Amino acid sequence: MHYIRLLFLTLALALGAGATQAQETRVAFGNSKADTSAPVEVTADNLDVNQADGSAEFTGDVLVVQNEMRLTAARVFVVYDRDQSRIARLEATGDVVLVSGQDAAQADRADYSIDAGTIVMTGNVLLSQGPSALSSEKMTIELGSGTARLTGRVKTILNQNGSK
Repeated sequence: MHYIRLLFLTLALALGAGATQAQETRVAFGNSKADTSAPVEVTADNLDVNQADGSAEFTGDVLVVQNEMRLTAARVFVVYDRDQSRIARLEATGDVVLVSGQDAAQADRADYSIDAGTIVMTGNVLLSQGPSALSSEKMTIELGSGTARLTGRVKTILNQNGSK
């Protein structure tokens, strides 16, 4: 009886570990490693600046460009570092689309930490890479390595013949 319990426990742990691993996928993102020290250009219909807390809010057809990377959203909130000399992070909401090279991702929200070189996209994430597409609840892009990690109910359709 002890042997059966041990076998059952081992099987349950193995299945549990497999289920956890299936919830995460790593993929390449963009053509190459991104230079997060490059200038960030923001274009929008409106700009509201708060001098007291060192923030700026861009609204209306917002376009953020850094080298080859393009981000569009309905709203982008910019937070500057302590001495307000450079951008610390960007928070984009509303129909967020990020394009780098041939890869495109869309989500409800994207948080770009410039110093860390990461972009975290959340809410209905859809990543398109050529004829392939992946969806998840969250995608973390490491710009320094040119990779992305998708987590939370990752789903994809694999095309055997390369056609749509």
